[in-house]
Amino acid sequence: MIRVLVVDDQDLIRAGLVALLQAAPGIEVVAEADDGESAVDRAAHVRPDVILMDIRMPGMDGTVATERILAAADDPVPRILVLTTFDLDEYVYAALRAGASGFLLKDTGPQRLIDAVTAVARGGMLFAPSVTRRLIETYVHHADPTPDPAPDLDVLTARECEVLRLTARGLSNTEIAAQLYIGEATVKTHLNRTMTKLNVDSRAQAVVVAYESGLVVPGAR
Repeated sequence: MIRVLVVDDQDLIRAGLVALLQAAPGIEVVAEADDGESAVDRAAHVRPDVILMDIRMPGMDGTVATERILAAADDPVPRILVLTTFDLDEYVYAALRAGASGFLLKDTGPQRLIDAVTAVARGGMLFAPSVTRRLIETYVHHADPTPDPAPDLDVLTARECEVLRLTARGLSNTEIAAQLYIGEATVKTHLNRTMTKLNVDSRAQAVVVAYESGLVVPGAR
């Protein structure tokens, strides 16, 4: 069973999400929260596999809650799926930067939502790489300066840097494998090692690092 925590400040929307997920085979809603602070508390107590996180909430928003949950989580770290109204949204960028595994628009259909929760629980990402790139390119030069410097890419091998660069440019694992003449499993291995070395929890977070470190320049081909 995929154990899910549903977070949304609107009671009606939250109730609808809970009912939909509870009716789906293989999914169990183990807790609900109506704001970011209670989401952090619930996540620590029930240790869900997936957190469906509303991004805009009064008080502690979904981005801060995502940061705190992932910072405090023991392995296995929960996968966080952000709910948003607009796909190009600075809140979504901040959530990806904090380690969210993807995002869904709030007008997503029921089956798409169920498929998304399942995919994220299995370690997948929830959006096309090109969408990630477009979002990050839009906001990376407009974001507030980070309090911590970007990770040093010198810890990466030349091949890991190349795989990260192509990932950040929006290529899928299959496309990267074809371009570099290596197997898709090898691409995944390089990405996993890169994420470990950079101390990031998701592919999207690694892409953010690639832009913020200057490995990839927004708009460059």
